[in-house]
Amino acid sequence: MTRTLEHWTRQSHRWLSIVFTLAVLANFVARALSPGEPPAWITYAPLPPLFLQLFSGLYLFALPYLGRRLAVAH
Repeated sequence: MTRTLEHWTRQSHRWLSIVFTLAVLANFVARALSPGEPPAWITYAPLPPLFLQLFSGLYLFALPYLGRRLAVAH
């Protein structure tokens, strides 16, 4: 179960990084091409994948420490 969750988290973290990068690039393009302020949805589009990456990244960062603690407890 843990390996499956770890694998799924790593894969989603990678895909979220691609989505985040594309959203940031779209933001720069929209700012460069639009005469005024771009729509709010373009401005804030990078935030949802960024927050999801924050949580998945913290989980992946803690995995080695949690694994070590669980191994010592047994």
